[in-house]
Amino acid sequence: MSLGQMLLGLLEGRPRHGYDIKRLYDEHFGRDRSLHYGQVYSTLSRLLKNGLVVVEGVEAGGGPDRKKYAITEAGVTDLADWLGHPESPQPYLQSTLYQKVVLALLTGRPAADVLDLQRAEHLKAMRELTRRKLDGDLADELVCDHALFHLEADLRWLELTAARLDELAARITESQR
Repeated sequence: MSLGQMLLGLLEGRPRHGYDIKRLYDEHFGRDRSLHYGQVYSTLSRLLKNGLVVVEGVEAGGGPDRKKYAITEAGVTDLADWLGHPESPQPYLQSTLYQKVVLALLTGRPAADVLDLQRAEHLKAMRELTRRKLDGDLADELVCDHALFHLEADLRWLELTAARLDELAARITESQR
C-alpha cells in the first residue's frame, strides 16, 4: 500500500486537516490497523515537499496551528497514475510454511503435524472472518471475502501437500545421500 497515494485520494474531494484525513482513513481502511498521527503528518510533509499537496490555510487553535492541506494538479496526476497501474501479483514461491514442512522432513519430525496445526489455524481464522463478515457492513464483507479466498487457496495447498508428503520425503531423503 502506498500511504501517500491513499492520502492524496482522501484529499481529492476537498482540502482537509491532518486530523480529518486520519479519521477518514481509519473509517474506510483502518478497521484492523488505524493510522498513527505521526504517519499522517510525516507523509503529508513528504507530499508537500514533492509538490503533490499545498497548505491551503492555517487555523490557530488551543494547541498547535491546524494546517489545511489541498491536493495539487501534480498530486491529482500522481494519484491517477497510481490508480491506473495494476498491482503486481505476489506469488509465495518460498513461503515460511513450505520451509517448515521441508525442515520437519529434514529433521525427522512429522511434517503432517505441521500441516495439521496450520490447517487448524487457517480454519480458526476463517471462522473469525466469517463471523466478522456476517456482522459487518459491505466494506467488511469485501475485505473479509478477499482474506477468505486467500485462506481457501492456502487450505487447498495444505491438502495437496499432505497428499504428496511421502513423495516429498522420498525426494528429500534421496537428496541427502
